[in-house]
Amino acid sequence: MARYIGPVCKLCRREGEKLFLKGERCQTEKCAFTRRSYPPGQHGQGRIKLSEYAIRLREKQKVRRVYGVQERQFRLYYDRANRMRGGTGEQMLALLERRLDSAVYRMGFGVTRREARQLVKHNHILVNGRRVNIPSYILRIGDKVEVRERSRKLKLLESSIAMAEARPVPGWMDLDRGSYSAVIKSSPLREELNEPAIREQLIVEYYSR
Repeated sequence: MARYIGPVCKLCRREGEKLFLKGERCQTEKCAFTRRSYPPGQHGQGRIKLSEYAIRLREKQKVRRVYGVQERQFRLYYDRANRMRGGTGEQMLALLERRLDSAVYRMGFGVTRREARQLVKHNHILVNGRRVNIPSYILRIGDKVEVRERSRKLKLLESSIAMAEARPVPGWMDLDRGSYSAVIKSSPLREELNEPAIREQLIVEYYSR
C-alpha cells in the first residue's frame, strides 16, 4: 500500500488549518502553519475563491490526511459506509476511527496516528491476544486491544502516555492505561470525532456527484 512520506506540515498549510499531524510540535511556535498560514508554493499567498467542487474536494483531502489513508482505500470506506444503515458520513468516520492504528492513537499509545501505525506495524499490538500488524484492521465491538507485554517499556510508549493524559478518553472504549489495554464497547459517537472540525456531508456530496 502506498503512503505519503513527504513533509506533513505542508499538508496542514494546504488545507488551511491545523491537522495536528506532528503531535506536540503543533502546539508550539515551531508549527509551520502558525508561522505561515497560507498554502505552500509560489502562488500560495494569492487570493483564490474556491468553487463548490473545490470546497468538497478539500474536505475530502483533509479527512484523508488526518487518518493517513490513500484515495483508493478512502473510497472503499465510503462505499462500505454507503451500504450500512444510518448516515453515510457518520458511518464512514466510525469505520476510520475503528481502524487499529486510529484506536491505538485514541488509547494514547501514540502521540500521532503515524506513531500509532508504527507500533502496529512493528508487532507491538495484540487484538484478543493475537498479534495484528495491519493498521487498517477494523475493530469490532468486544475486541480487546493491548500492548504486547515485552513492548510496554518502550520510551516512545511512556512519553506518549504521559502526553495523552490531557486528552479525553473516548466513550466508545473501556480504557485501562495501567494494563496497557482497552476494550471496544460501542461504535464511535459522532460528537467525539470532530478534531479538527470535519464536515462529512461535503464528502458524501463529493462522491455522490
